[in-house]
Amino acid sequence: MVMAKLEICANSIESALNAQNGGADRVELCMELSVGGVTPSKGMIQLVKELLEIPLYVLIRPRSGDFNYSIMELEIMKEDIAYCAELGCGGVVIGALTQERKIDQTKTTALMDAAGFMDVTFHRAFDEVPNHFEAMDTLRDLGIQRVLTSGGKGNAIDNIDTLCELVEEAEDDIIIMPGGGIRTENITDLLEIGALEYHSSALTTSGRHSDLSVIKALRNSLT
Repeated sequence: MVMAKLEICANSIESALNAQNGGADRVELCMELSVGGVTPSKGMIQLVKELLEIPLYVLIRPRSGDFNYSIMELEIMKEDIAYCAELGCGGVVIGALTQERKIDQTKTTALMDAAGFMDVTFHRAFDEVPNHFEAMDTLRDLGIQRVLTSGGKGNAIDNIDTLCELVEEAEDDIIIMPGGGIRTENITDLLEIGALEYHSSALTTSGRHSDLSVIKALRNSLT
């Protein structure tokens, strides 16, 4: 049996270091989790890249709100992606939708082209689409490596049936990575989905940073 990977959504340098020390396989770096995350500063990306030995992926999202981006916002995202490539980051996390909340194939392709050698994850903009299976097929055809999703509105545990179907439909062509409210108290149930990767911020109710003990517990649950 293949051991599932753990990605920690890190909102700070402290969170990123806790992820590494807790045994996470990868870090997704962002800022402002209260609005769903936006792109971290260049200084933060650079310092985390210098400190981490595990792969670093960076969220590319210029603002909060919807995922229907203007041409100028697209250019900002491409510049941020280029910076991540220059630093040698392992991947970027992107997402772009049309006004009808379908996958924006043109903008997604432009962002993927900018990513070049880096791995590309499509983030939880995926949860906004009207048809998840149609959207997954579109992303698979575009060559996206991974989809971060809670299976729809709410947390992953609320959409466990949809997530299970997505994992089955994805087969080996694209990775479905459940995320959204994943904690030690529900990870065992979510493992029944059969996903190969899981995503968590590992935050506690009182903490500002990803919690080292929570990360270790999640890691142990996945072994």
